[in-house]
Amino acid sequence: MKSLREDDHSGFDRPRRRSRPRTKERPDYAALPVARVISVDRGRYRCTLDGEDLTAVRGRLIDRKGGVLVGDQVRLDGDTSGQEGTLSRIVEVLDRTTVLRRSADDADTFERPIVANADQLFIVTALADPTPRMGMIDRILVAAFDARIDPVLCLTKADLASPDELRAAYDPLGVPILVTDPEADLTAITEALTDRVTVFVGHSGVGKSTLVNRLIPGAGRATAEVSELTGKGRHTSTSAIAMELPGGGWIIDTPGVRSFGISHVQTASILGAFPDLAEIAEDCPRGCSHITGVIECALDDAVAAGRLSPERLASFRRMGRAFV
Repeated sequence: MKSLREDDHSGFDRPRRRSRPRTKERPDYAALPVARVISVDRGRYRCTLDGEDLTAVRGRLIDRKGGVLVGDQVRLDGDTSGQEGTLSRIVEVLDRTTVLRRSADDADTFERPIVANADQLFIVTALADPTPRMGMIDRILVAAFDARIDPVLCLTKADLASPDELRAAYDPLGVPILVTDPEADLTAITEALTDRVTVFVGHSGVGKSTLVNRLIPGAGRATAEVSELTGKGRHTSTSAIAMELPGGGWIIDTPGVRSFGISHVQTASILGAFPDLAEIAEDCPRGCSHITGVIECALDDAVAAGRLSPERLASFRRMGRAFV
């Protein structure tokens, strides 16, 4: 007789494990080839390996959210021949040196990684058609300083307007400024790009694609005129793409932007990009925002004492207004 505490299942063993137990040890991919991601399109990653382009998919161990970016160095498994109809698999993303991020706007706290491993950022700005917006320049500068990427202000269409106003505004920050027009010699720009990984960022219609086509013959980047109705450029590039320069180095051309949110950036990280100002700011009261009119700000004291130029402080504070 069965006791009341027994049932028909008590005589059966637990189901046996039919799969191999999981292991915490990750595969070792160190012997696999390393490629550079040059474009991303609907789950397909165009990579370059030993001078040959090939298509890859994301391996299942790679995170979906910001898992693979243009500019990433990745290890590839599978067919790396690059022949038509073949696919390789990205199994590892190597450590990134930098990541440039932005949000859609300041109300959006979601960070959107743009490119990886860039060491220089060209803020491409037209001097006219469309009219330059210093607020946008300041925001992109903030993102560059936060990512610890060297910014360069590249002013295009100098045949239409003078660069003097923007030079006066950004020279005090120590940001390099390059000026060009459709017929100008590009030697200075080429020298700045050589052996660097440079991301181009700017409004639609400022001439990014035109400049890329001049620097890389055969690049074939689409260009478009500025709309007469809105005064803004039309989007011609739809995704970021990395291209190798003939003399060495890489350009990462990005789609034109209408806004550049920096809600992910902390003001302290921007001050850290200016060692001379950061050293002076150590004497500020705790919690000092360093903006104009703050009581007992050490930066104002430094200007009064002649240890800091008023132009540099004004430029720094104008950039800080991008947070407001």
